[in-house]
Amino acid sequence: DICSHAQKKLINSVDCCVDEALCGLVRASGGLALLKGHRVVLRSDLDSLKGKVGLLSGGGSGHEPAHGGYIGAGMLSAAVAGGVFASPPPASILAAILTLHQAGASGVLLIVKNYTGDRLNFGLAAEQARNQGVAVDMVIVAEDCAFDQPSKAGRRGLCGTVFIHKVGTLGVSLSPCSVPGCLPSFDLPPGAMELGLGIHGEPGIKRSKVAPADEVVKTMIDHMTNPDSQSHLPLKSGDSVVLCVNNLGALSCLEMAIVTRAAITCLESRGVVVARVMSGPFMTSLEMAGVSLTLMKANPETLRLFDTKTSAPAWPNLSTAAVSGRNYITEGPVMITRPQEVKHSKGPLSPVMHKVLNKICSTLLEKQEELNSLDRASGDGDCGNTHAQAAKGVAPGSCGSWLPRATAFRPRWIGGGENGRMLYSLFLTAAAGHVTEEKTNGAAWAAAVHAGTQAMRRYGGADPGDRTMLDALCPAADELMKLTAAPPAGQMAVLHAAVEKAAAGAEATRDLTARAGRASYIAAERVTLPDPGAVAVAAMLRAVVETLAEQ
Repeated sequence: DICSHAQKKLINSVDCCVDEALCGLVRASGGLALLKGHRVVLRSDLDSLKGKVGLLSGGGSGHEPAHGGYIGAGMLSAAVAGGVFASPPPASILAAILTLHQAGASGVLLIVKNYTGDRLNFGLAAEQARNQGVAVDMVIVAEDCAFDQPSKAGRRGLCGTVFIHKVGTLGVSLSPCSVPGCLPSFDLPPGAMELGLGIHGEPGIKRSKVAPADEVVKTMIDHMTNPDSQSHLPLKSGDSVVLCVNNLGALSCLEMAIVTRAAITCLESRGVVVARVMSGPFMTSLEMAGVSLTLMKANPETLRLFDTKTSAPAWPNLSTAAVSGRNYITEGPVMITRPQEVKHSKGPLSPVMHKVLNKICSTLLEKQEELNSLDRASGDGDCGNTHAQAAKGVAPGSCGSWLPRATAFRPRWIGGGENGRMLYSLFLTAAAGHVTEEKTNGAAWAAAVHAGTQAMRRYGGADPGDRTMLDALCPAADELMKLTAAPPAGQMAVLHAAVEKAAAGAEATRDLTARAGRASYIAAERVTLPDPGAVAVAAMLRAVVETLAEQ
């Protein structure tokens, strides 16, 4: 079960592991800082970015040292972390962009791996930042050579995204190691750990059940400093130490960062000053899943020698800043708001807009089960529920403010189907700048729909013909562009034509082979019904036009 598997990881809890790992990384690195309220790691010298382009990357945790480990002068300015193997949220990406911008960066370049979640979330944040006047661009990395014939999704972004022996030690292992061609050096039952083992795989001094990382580290430091032991390190409050956290071979970088944080915290709780920390694979034991802690008492002279640069390739490029006493938290950015996002006054078309939005919401609620049924044939069956949540969460405002208002509500009103939620958010965010209280004519609405559609295509990677909602939205958007030249008397005809184009596009998806989204992983012969996203788009457009026709 999940709990028993989690015990095999040297963590404290599943929920806190990413945050504790980021804390451990930053506390061990004098040049890094955490952005308050977000899983964002930054250079601590942000002033050095003035007039330069900031480089921002990120992705799911579990790929450490990417990407926080590549932050520094000449490399990344910041990195955003998601959950384990999950793309980071747009709000944190936007916060990182704004922080770099407000630090004086002339622009921000997003370096994104070619995965749909990363593209959508970074893309949405980029659009939001542009709406706030930040110069942002994005480059997609896709260097995977595994497939002879890559699919429509393209090649994946992989490792190409990136390019102590000086000093009492105690180790703990969660598994033995084995010399090539030989059996494991010792047997360690599931759920057990070995304390005090040697680097050649020889058994240790004590065996116990696997415990949380904080408890394991405390046990190790207690043993290392126990005065009853002849080999202990005398350590008292006020002493200064250099700490080495050594990966014995197979601990993940995430686990190592958690242990590093635990060791620093444990030592500081005893009044010990941690002068330097080095964490990584410095002396390994083949594939052993374990860690050793090394403590060296420090004084100014030993620190001078320790900090002396070396050309040894395995020696880390450590900060000379003291670990204890350093403020490692950076305050979050001041969010930039536009006037219409602060004050929402009613406009002359507000009553019409209110009726339009109510009609859209009632339509989505009526079609909830129909959309779920269509989605069960090609997805996870929650398309109707997702749109129903949207319908329950949208609050109508004036015609000039409902788009930015809707984008502000998006985390609440689109639930489930994360990529679908991001696509709608991208659409609304990109469209918001084209319809204001000053711009409410047909041409403005056409431009808004066109901009939103292009954003969905650009960041989602799908095109008309791929069997997605774009098969209904794109032909309708193209038809709506005729509003720019249509006389007032001919505008309703354009709207009706757009609805029919959307309906025809949605119906045509039953004969298309899915080349994007979850349906692309299902055999084509099993996908014979229209795409639920396209059906939802067509239904919403019809609701809009029917309501306008009644006015």
